Amino acid sequence: MTQLIYDLTLEEIANLLKDWKEPAYRAKQIWQGVYQHLYESPDEFSNLPISLRKKLAEEFTFTPFQVRTYLDSADGFTRKTLFELPDGNLIEAVLMRYGDPADNPQIKTAAPYSKNLRGARKRRTLCISTQAGCAMGCVFCATGQMGFKRHLSSGEIIAQVLYYARILKEANELVTNIVLMGMGEPFHNYDNTMTAIDRLNDQDGFNFGARRFTISTVGLVPQIRRFADEKRQVNLAISLHAADDDERLAIMPVNKRYKIEDIIEACKYYVEQTGRRVTFEWALINGVNDTPQVAKKLASRLKGLLCHVNAIPLNPTAGYAGRATNHERAILFKESLEQAGIPCTIRMRRGIDIQAGCGQLAGGSLSA
Repeated sequence: MTQLIYDLTLEEIANLLKDWKEPAYRAKQIWQGVYQHLYESPDEFSNLPISLRKKLAEEFTFTPFQVRTYLDSADGFTRKTLFELPDGNLIEAVLMRYGDPADNPQIKTAAPYSKNLRGARKRRTLCISTQAGCAMGCVFCATGQMGFKRHLSSGEIIAQVLYYARILKEANELVTNIVLMGMGEPFHNYDNTMTAIDRLNDQDGFNFGARRFTISTVGLVPQIRRFADEKRQVNLAISLHAADDDERLAIMPVNKRYKIEDIIEACKYYVEQTGRRVTFEWALINGVNDTPQVAKKLASRLKGLLCHVNAIPLNPTAGYAGRATNHERAILFKESLEQAGIPCTIRMRRGIDIQAGCGQLAGGSLSA
C-alpha cells in the first residue's frame, strides 16, 4: 500500500532517499516540488531522473482523496468541495473569497491580481477539516449531528490546503488565511492538526505564516493549556455560544465535562503564556442567546480577559430547529457587549445557499 507523501517530514524523505542510494539534495527538490511548486504527480518533477520519479510513483500517493463534486455559491465568492477518502469516508472543505467586487470570479473584467496577496486586503480563506465527522455532538452543527467517523492524518489535512492552493495558483492568487473550522474538533485530533500546521509553516516549503492560521475548539481545556505551553503564534478561537452552563449544556454536550469557568481560566492561562488575544465564536440563535441580558452575562464572564467576540447569525441545519437572529437583534447584542467593554464583530455569512457556512459541513450533503 502506497504512503501519502504529505504525511512525511523532510527528514523522513531524506532518510528514505538515503536508503535508495540517492543524493541528499534530492530530498529538498522533492520537498520544494510538493510545497512550493504544488506538484501533484511525480511526472511533474522534471528536475528528477525518471528512475526516481518512477520510485516515487510506486511508493507514494499524491492524491489522498477523490473529488466527488463541488458547489459554488450564487455570488461566486464561495466554493465547497466534497472529497471521498480511500476508506469511503467523506469530508468537505471550503474556499472563501473576500474583497472588492472585482474579486467575484464571475466578473470577467476583474483586474489582474497581485502576485503577493499575503497581507493584502483581498483575502482567500480556506476552511479545512481535521476529522471525518465529529464526536462533540453540538446540536446546531451538521457535522456534530453525523457523529464521529475518524481522525484525519496530518497529510490528509495538508492535502486539502494544497488542493485549493493549486486552484488559486491558476488564477495568480495565494491562500491568505487557513481556519481549522471545518469538519471535526481540531483539539480532539491535536497531534495531527499541529503537525499539519508545522509542515505548512516550514520556511523551505509552503512557508505559510503561523499567524494566518486559526484553530477553533469547543473548549477542550487540557489541549488549550497544552497549546498555551507551546507558545504558538497560531490564532485561537473558542466556540462558546452560551454564558450559562445549563444553557450551554443544552446545545453543547462538551459542557458536561468542561464548564464555562474552566474554559475561561484556560483562556486566561493562554493569554498569560502567549500575550495573544482569544476569539470567542458566538452563533446568534433567535430568542436563545441573542438578547442584551445574555450579552451582559457574557461580558461579566469575559471581563479582564484579552479577547474579542465573533458573532454570526446561526447557519441553518436540518437537525436543529433553532433560527438565526435578525439584523436588529444582532446589532443590539453587539452594542450591549461593547458598552460593557467587550469588543464584538458581527461576521459576514458566506456560502449559506450551498451549506458551506460554519456548522453546515456534513460530508455528504453534496452527494445527492
